[in-house]
Formats: sequence, structure tokens, C-alpha cells
Amino acid sequence: MSTISQARTGATLDVDRSDAGYRDWLKEAVRKVQADANRSADTHLLRFPLPERWGIDLYLKDESTHPTGSLKHRLARSLFLYGLCNGWIRPDRPVIEASSGSTAVSEAYFAKLIGVPFIAVMPRTTSAEKCRLIEFHGGRCHFVDDPRKMYEESARLAVETGGHYMDQFTYAERATDWRGNNNIAESIFRQLELERFPEPTWIVATAGTGGTSATLARYVHYMQYDTRICVADPENSCFFEGWTTGDPDVTCDCGSRIEGIGRPRMEPSFVPGAIDRMMKVPDAASVAAVRALERAIGRKAGGSTGTGLWSALKVVSEMVAEGRRGSVVTLLCDPGDRYLDKYYSDAWLAEQGLDITPYTAAIDTLLATGVWPD
Repeated sequence: MSTISQARTGATLDVDRSDAGYRDWLKEAVRKVQADANRSADTHLLRFPLPERWGIDLYLKDESTHPTGSLKHRLARSLFLYGLCNGWIRPDRPVIEASSGSTAVSEAYFAKLIGVPFIAVMPRTTSAEKCRLIEFHGGRCHFVDDPRKMYEESARLAVETGGHYMDQFTYAERATDWRGNNNIAESIFRQLELERFPEPTWIVATAGTGGTSATLARYVHYMQYDTRICVADPENSCFFEGWTTGDPDVTCDCGSRIEGIGRPRMEPSFVPGAIDRMMKVPDAASVAAVRALERAIGRKAGGSTGTGLWSALKVVSEMVAEGRRGSVVTLLCDPGDRYLDKYYSDAWLAEQGLDITPYTAAIDTLLATGVWPD
């Protein structure tokens, strides 16, 4: 029971919110979220086959094996712990998130785990499979026609319901412990310890919130590695332009076709000063790369994986041209079965006006000759 001593009486102002019932609920909620991490084995590091004579190893960190099937499982776990420990997430009050899909799937999972309602505010174009998964985990989908309106609609719903707007785009970079504690960067370096090039020359990431690239870059700097961090950005996203011009207020007019990455504004969690390089990747190239991945290792992945893989292959080609040996790491962000009606559909490609033929040929040429076509 809160007690307030009035300041005007001369007594000390004292507000006590240490309700025993809430503290018991909080301890149990934090325990459940941390137990999820203990139950989840680390994700695999897969090799993409390259000619042995190049002396270069290309790996994909397979984040699709998390319980909710994507890289965003790590982020959602961190955001829930951050929100719980800050006292923002409360019993019986909804958690609300602005998301293009995968973060919402993972947050719906954690909301169900601790017993609070969940509402995902998403573009109407979000894949049907992601919507099904959100609802499977007990969440509710709330659609907006303009992706740029997700933020204010999420904030409005939080006020209306008395819930908490998680705001991944602000808190992603600060909710994750970038110094270690089994984050994705520490995991990559630990798994490379017995490889022939244990310290990668490059790690290539993509940016939705920017939290993953910030974690990777900060960890590399903190551990004093020579590894460089490259961020690959799709069409209809402003991260590349904002990074190259130094303009934090840059925006673009429409949403990304590559779900989970690319944003119409420079998000607060994107830390441009920490990364070394950015590449702008055509959407058709992302699709061509993700289909090349399936041919190479027999695994379907989402479009964001293709964006990163295209850039990683470009980096590999530069290393071949320079005669450099070493390793390159990129991310397999989520499974392709969430996008069968998009990136694996020729009808969708035609509808979007995307021709992947020249990009497929470029990948085939690189893998056959070691030369990246002009």
C-alpha cells in the first residue's frame, strides 16, 4: 500500500510502491524469461561453400533455430527483461509493439510466457504467415496502411489501454548487453575459435532497429578485434543515406519490401558511428541471393538474409581480388517458409516488377570465377 507524507507538513515526502504481490509477479516473470535462454541451445554457424583455392570461409549465423524462429528472439528477450526490470511491464496490462513481423512474433511468445496481453502494430502488407504466428502465440494484430504511422499508433494504444509501448526502435541498442553475456557477437567469436580464421575479417549485418549492428560493432571495439562491421541496407530505407550524409533526420516515403529490415527514418537504436561500412542492396539482389542460398545449402531463408548475403559475397569478391585470406560472417535471420508467397513466388516478383536474372548471374559468375561482374 502506497503511503504519501505531504511535503507541506514539513515531513519527508515518501512514496512506497513495493507492493508484495507485484514484486512476487516480477520475480517470477524475470525467472521465466531467463529460463527460456537456458533452455535454448546456441544457434548454429553454417558454412556457405566457396572454392577452397580462395582461402576464404563464409559463414551464416543461423538465427532461425530460436524458439520463435528468428534473430528477433534475442531482441525480444532483452526488451522484456529491460521492460520488466525498469518496472514498465505490469501484470494484466498489454505490451504493444510497432513491428513489421518477426519482433512481434517473438514478443508475443514472451508476453504469453509471462501472462500479459500483446498487441502488434504492423503494416497491412506484413506476410500472412507472420500474422498467423503472432496470433498462435496469443497476440493480436493491429494494422496500419502507412508504415510511418506505426510509432504514433503504438503510443496511442498504450495510452488508451494503460499498457506499455515496448518501442524496439528506441531501446534495441540499450537493452542488449553488448559487452558479452552470450550476445550474438560473443557467440560468433566463441564458435569460430577452432576455425582456421577465428577472427573474421568482416561481419555483415542488416538493420531494422539497428540494435544487432550496434551490438556487433560495440563488442568488436570492446574486445579490441580487427574485425570490421558492414551493414547492408535494402531499397526504401534511409539508413544508408543517413550514414553517408551524416543527416540523422533523413526519411523516405515508403516502406521496405524486405520484411524486418529497412526503415523510413533513422531509428534511435541505429548507431552509425560504430560501424565501418554500408552497402545499398537492390531488392532483386536480395531475392536472388536468398534463392542462391537454397541452391547452395538446401535452406530457405527470409529476404533480409539475402540482403546480408549479397553484401557478404561482394566482400568475399573484394578479398579474392586482393589475394586476401580470412573469414566473413553474415546472418541467417529467419526461415523462408514465412515468405513463400513473396520472395519464393515468381508471381510476386512480377507484380513488384523485380527481375532477379542479372543478380542471379552475378552470383553464379562470382562462385565460378571469383570475379564480381561490373
